[in-house]
Amino acid sequence: MTYQAVKTAANAVGLDIFGAFHPRPDQRAPEGCGTLLLLGPDEPGFWDRITNSAEYHLPDPVDRWSERVIGRLAADFGAKALFPFGGPPYQPFVSWALGSGRVWQSPVGLLVHDRAGLMVSFRGALALPQRLVLPALPANSPCENCITKPCLDACPAGALNADGYQLAVCHDWLDSKPGKTCMNAGCLVRRACPPSQSYGRLAEQSAHHMRFFHKG
Repeated sequence: MTYQAVKTAANAVGLDIFGAFHPRPDQRAPEGCGTLLLLGPDEPGFWDRITNSAEYHLPDPVDRWSERVIGRLAADFGAKALFPFGGPPYQPFVSWALGSGRVWQSPVGLLVHDRAGLMVSFRGALALPQRLVLPALPANSPCENCITKPCLDACPAGALNADGYQLAVCHDWLDSKPGKTCMNAGCLVRRACPPSQSYGRLAEQSAHHMRFFHKG
């Protein structure tokens, strides 16, 4: 088994490897895990897979789809499937992401990924018993080469910037008429990130996640 073999199989079902590492004991990976692979949506095209799936008209369609698809990948590769939902307790996906060498904290505090930018999300992970040879990591965060840092000034409500995140202000904005811009196409801060813009996520997918976020 190789990293590329798992990546190819993940790509075939609409996912990609968003991070990979050989876990240390303090990183709370399952016992016997030699390699942990973090899986996220492979764009463009991910949302079409969801909307055409058997899960789409059921509650929590993205999570249900993730359980089925990643569960099948785990079975194919003799791995354990792990998910960022279904708790408590919850798996430490944020610390796993930061430990992968492909995710960093952005100037606004959100996680930023070398490929997905501020649109980064994880659908699950595979805990493999084998210690796979992993590809080279990016030299640094995309934020280090981002001169204008548009994320800092993108929030029209002032709810998310270098000073932190004000949840109540964000929800009030989403309830307003101008806030429909974010509700219907996704957070303007996330959309302002240059890697996010080249990632290929559809506005319809962002709107789906915004509805779940705002009603939660």
